[in-house]
Amino acid sequence: MERVNRTSSVSEFILLGLSSRPEDQKPLFALFFIMYVVTMVGNLPIILAIRSDTQLQTPMYFFLSILSFIDVCYTTTIVPKMLMNFLSKKKTISYAACMTQMYFFLAFANTESYLLAAMAIDRYVAICDPFQYVTAMSHRRCVLLVAFSCSIAHLHSLLLVLLIDRLLFCDSSVIHHFLCDINPLLKLSCSSTFVSEIVINTEGLITLVTPFICVIISYLRILVAVLKIPSAAGKHKALSTCGSHLTMVTLSYGSIIYVYFRPLSTYTIKDRVATVIYTVLSSMLNPFIYSLRNKDVKRGLRELMGRRMS
Repeated sequence: MERVNRTSSVSEFILLGLSSRPEDQKPLFALFFIMYVVTMVGNLPIILAIRSDTQLQTPMYFFLSILSFIDVCYTTTIVPKMLMNFLSKKKTISYAACMTQMYFFLAFANTESYLLAAMAIDRYVAICDPFQYVTAMSHRRCVLLVAFSCSIAHLHSLLLVLLIDRLLFCDSSVIHHFLCDINPLLKLSCSSTFVSEIVINTEGLITLVTPFICVIISYLRILVAVLKIPSAAGKHKALSTCGSHLTMVTLSYGSIIYVYFRPLSTYTIKDRVATVIYTVLSSMLNPFIYSLRNKDVKRGLRELMGRRMS
């Protein structure tokens, strides 16, 4: 009963955002509004083009369409509330809405991590075992990989939200972040977070490192296979299919590791900036890194626009 009374005393939180200075709010609103629009305009046509073009019905483009869909969901979980707060003096979010936002934010973030691992496996099979590619990466197996990625991510997210929900929040309700995330809420709690930190860091490390190890192993084996290719042109062709993926893996995992795998006491505004990188910025850049440099996708987009114009 004591826990219920103390917890219910904080019915809402205040999201401080990236800056508390009034003169920064409108420029930040304009910046993130443009980034959100670019994310939508960049990802939604790619999903439609891949779904409607029979020549793009391959495992690589299937994963790419799912990645674009996750990016749309990911940013929509974060940015609209963020934009509202930029223009509002009362930057509040209810306790229930905060937990809901954190659940979907973590779920989509971890789904993307496992999806990047699935894409690395796809490139490994395509380069190292091309004769078995059609069988090994059948549509059924690709769907199972996506289903597994979503299931693991949502279970992980549910566990973390339940751990945070057990904490007590007393007098302070100011979250020094632009979204409801684990570390700011841990710092805000007035109860002991020792057990929660141990579970979150242990389980979180396993959940994050597992797909990262898959990516590393896949690319090490790809590198060994590429080094055996006699011609320079062959090596370049093989590596060119991996460059975009490696760029996104580095951007995503680098910022995630920086934010979540350091002592809680070192959490600063730099962590908020790093969170922008692996949430809003990476979702905006994905279409440019993966798709708009790809001739097949660009052709599919032209055909899609042609059908819409006719």
